[in-house]
Amino acid sequence: MTDLSTRTEWIGETFTSDTGWDHLESLVDIGNRMAGQPGEREALEATRDALADAGCRDARVEEFDLQGWERGDAEIGTDAGAQDCIALPRSPAGDAAGEFVDLGYGLPEDFEAADVEGAVVMVSSTVPDHYERFIHRREKYYYAVEHGAAAFVFRNHVEGCLPPTGSVGTADSPIGDVPAVGVSAEVGARLNRRVAGDEVTVSVDCETPEATSGNAMAELGPDTDEELLVTSHADAHDVAEGAMDNGAGTASIVEVAAALAANEDALDTRVRFVAFGAEEVGLVGSSVEADRTDRDAVEAVVNVDSNVFGRTLKLHTHGFDDLTAAAERVADRFSHPVECIPEQNPHSDHWPFVQAGVPGYMVSGKTEGRGRGWGHTFADTFDKLEVRNLREQAVLLAALVADLADADTDVARQDPADVAAAVEAQDLAEGMKITGDWPYADDGSLAE
Repeated sequence: MTDLSTRTEWIGETFTSDTGWDHLESLVDIGNRMAGQPGEREALEATRDALADAGCRDARVEEFDLQGWERGDAEIGTDAGAQDCIALPRSPAGDAAGEFVDLGYGLPEDFEAADVEGAVVMVSSTVPDHYERFIHRREKYYYAVEHGAAAFVFRNHVEGCLPPTGSVGTADSPIGDVPAVGVSAEVGARLNRRVAGDEVTVSVDCETPEATSGNAMAELGPDTDEELLVTSHADAHDVAEGAMDNGAGTASIVEVAAALAANEDALDTRVRFVAFGAEEVGLVGSSVEADRTDRDAVEAVVNVDSNVFGRTLKLHTHGFDDLTAAAERVADRFSHPVECIPEQNPHSDHWPFVQAGVPGYMVSGKTEGRGRGWGHTFADTFDKLEVRNLREQAVLLAALVADLADADTDVARQDPADVAAAVEAQDLAEGMKITGDWPYADDGSLAE
């Protein structure tokens, strides 16, 4: 094998390549890439073809069944007039009425302190700066359900008349329990000012057909028993182009594939690129793949989700010290900043593997502030991204994958019980249990 670190021509080729950027543009121009809908299938097939064109072998889309969800109209009705909102994916259809209660950040203790039985509850999409952890939308939704709320209103903390989207539902019950909608920061402020304590209605119209999604994948390198997974998700929410989340990640792995295909003899381990379907509705594609993959043969997962908007790569390393060391080697080689965060992050497609002790990165872009910013809104558009960032990050990620694929690189696995303990230590377990995402038995082993 020839060590990729001894070569430099591929760096210039990647930094002048249009492969990933062109694929990003093709993805955003599809339009609606919602899970289980025609645009998602088009994105999966386009990614399959892009991986093949980049030089990968055995490019394919492997299908799976999916609980579908198709958007209709939504409305918040008040005595002050109808207020704009959008349904949250996998909200049930129906009408609900109740006293309007603004529960602020919607922290667990807020729900414990308030009486929201039968109420229409509004919560923020963020948490206060002093709070020790981020609370995911679905966790807040299921606190509302548990406390008897009639409907759920998710208020964006980012200004700009941008109602946020994001799914509800669980793996066992994909369609949620009560109607759920997103409102902009401005509509939320208006509701709080004009109708707090009054009765309001929430109406959601949607369809929930059976559907099909899939995972697009292809391979490079020797046909070894072990493999590295380089992943993203091809689906996006239907309210925007899904440029950052996650056209950027999918375009990045295509660019990485092109760089490594030109240097395939530098790989000691098979590298499998996978663009998952149905991430935005509960990590469905990656969960399917984790279940049908020999996880003992997966040496590491490099999952790229919501990069490019931020120039500096941010890597959650989930307590795998060898992953931190590999990222730091790449950062030192290129004298380029890379931020490594050792904590657990259970909210993207690496997690079905990491929860079982498989070493895995969650790769994103470093940005200011909490939460998704323009993600999950109408404003997640192509014009906000820069080709320079995609190319720089593809160089770093290609070098990282090559390092991990080297026969001399060892990345230690973890016992699932240790992963469970780390999640508990970060105070994430309570939220994962209420959302149906806790995968562990009492002894810390993966529950069957």
